[in-house]
Amino acid sequence: MADDDGMSDMKEADDGIRAGRTSPKDVSTGRKDGKRMKKIAALCAAAAIAVFTAAGAEAAALVPLKVGATSGPHAEILEFLAERLKNEGVDLRVFPFSDYITPNAALDQGDIDANSYQHQLFLDTQNRDRGYRLVSVAKTVVCPMGFYSKKIGTIDDLKDGSKVSVPNDPANVGRALVLLEKKGFIKLREGTGYTASVLDIVENPKNLRFIEIEAPQLPRVLDDVDIGAVNVNYAVEAGLSPLKDAILLEDAETSPFANVIAVREEDRDNPLVKKLVEAYRTEETAKFMLERYKGGFIPAW
Repeated sequence: MADDDGMSDMKEADDGIRAGRTSPKDVSTGRKDGKRMKKIAALCAAAAIAVFTAAGAEAAALVPLKVGATSGPHAEILEFLAERLKNEGVDLRVFPFSDYITPNAALDQGDIDANSYQHQLFLDTQNRDRGYRLVSVAKTVVCPMGFYSKKIGTIDDLKDGSKVSVPNDPANVGRALVLLEKKGFIKLREGTGYTASVLDIVENPKNLRFIEIEAPQLPRVLDDVDIGAVNVNYAVEAGLSPLKDAILLEDAETSPFANVIAVREEDRDNPLVKKLVEAYRTEETAKFMLERYKGGFIPAW
């Protein structure tokens, strides 16, 4: 094929000379330029192949680790760890979820390798109610739950008959109710504590009306209620500052609700998970959280 192209070039050049359009010197220079361009094109192609080969080799060297988290801060923290974990040979792939139930279901079914978004009580409740065999391998952050309002400026302004929205999942509704109990607005059935539901309210002197809502929707209903409990990750995602905007906030230092990294029982000693834990529990991660979330996410290690 190269010989045919050469003969064609020579024929065109000869025709050009006979027609008086091209000098022999021009033909020679054109042939040299053509060869030079071919060499440059070949070098560029070789360089491109080398780059793609190197990128492919790097990707092949990394071992994937699929981790689920609720969208917003929990997923953002994992994304922050991804680049650092590449240096450890781990390709961290973050899968954001929009609810609290699906991440554990996905983990139990083997669709992901770990998740990072829940506290221990919620994990225990899910294991009990759904028959999972999931375990926690490390504490990550404390996310203090708070009550927010667009209608009153302080919790002491709460009036009789006020509408109060709380999470509808068993592990978080108890947190909200205990907060109100500590403030003296309600009294819960003895012994229920953080496992309480609205049915365990035995005294309600202000006749507060409780509305149970799915956790991701809690920030969206603040216009329709007098006060609402919102988990920190959804509060931050909605542009709320726990330290500035909450009118009632859990004490992070005494909170028993440290979040955890969860895995299937058989993956408790997975070396990739251990690398994830080590990358998470560092000063760099703590600084990132404190600067980005302004006290809403507090290191639990």
